[in-house]
Amino acid sequence: MALLFFASVLIAALLAAIVALWRDPMRLVRGEFARQRRAAGLSRGMVEAAGHRWVYAHRAAADPAAPVVVMVHGFTGSKENWYPLARALGGRYRLLIPDLPGWGESERRPGAAYGFVEQAANVAAFIDALSPERPVVLLGHSMGGGIAALVAARWPERIAKVGLFNAAGVRFDDNQFGLDVLAGKNPFAVEDAATLRRFVDTVFFDDAAKPWIPWPASAALIAKRRADAAFEQTVLDRIGRGDESLLPGEEASRIRQPALLLWGRQDAVIDPSALALYAARIPQARQVLLDGCGHMSIAERPREVAEALVRFLQ
Repeated sequence: MALLFFASVLIAALLAAIVALWRDPMRLVRGEFARQRRAAGLSRGMVEAAGHRWVYAHRAAADPAAPVVVMVHGFTGSKENWYPLARALGGRYRLLIPDLPGWGESERRPGAAYGFVEQAANVAAFIDALSPERPVVLLGHSMGGGIAALVAARWPERIAKVGLFNAAGVRFDDNQFGLDVLAGKNPFAVEDAATLRRFVDTVFFDDAAKPWIPWPASAALIAKRRADAAFEQTVLDRIGRGDESLLPGEEASRIRQPALLLWGRQDAVIDPSALALYAARIPQARQVLLDGCGHMSIAERPREVAEALVRFLQ
């Protein structure tokens, strides 16, 4: 009888889980993100800044005097992109890893603009809210790199050091991704299983580093990206081919802080020729080019990126 009772409870729990996933398929994705956050020793926080509700991950440093490091994700990305690097860094630094307004769990306001200029002001406000008395180390990946360049140039008193990883914002050598963007397309668009796989294959080079996305998590991600398609296009129109698309590179010459430029040699999104373009504008920058690495350096080679970052900050 006891075995029958426990079997009944197990079946009921399984059916409840199936119903919950059917009603909210993203529950599985959120659960995996939460697992990754805990594995990296991070906690979840919320703050109001620049008229938006932000959700962010954070972790204290083992040494209270250690640098504060703010990590800004890229186009179609989220705070979770930084979790592998956060885990590789251990407890060396205080980490603040937000979802930018409009992305992830942070607030998206109808009619608001989310290009380089607006997001740079948003990030400056986020820093003011969470590190008002201490300048921070600001890291940006892809679109986030362009945002970080503008913040470092326009609010130098808030930024002690800056890291641009696979950063957008300069006119790099032509590749298929860039040509598609200039033609008005969204090469990151996800509409079905095939385009989800194409997206992963575009941003990662090393097959061993590519994430496995099982069903029904894949179906949930596809549905979310389809729902976000118009928003993605609006942002890409501004940062990829609008008047401000090259603004980060233009203003990078005003960056006086110590800087780190890091790229993957096989980046199929922001061609590695962009590294030299940024280096010409930021001559004091340290340059790192990772072999066998694509666009998602922070997730594809987190240990090597961590080592480069630690050397830069020491």
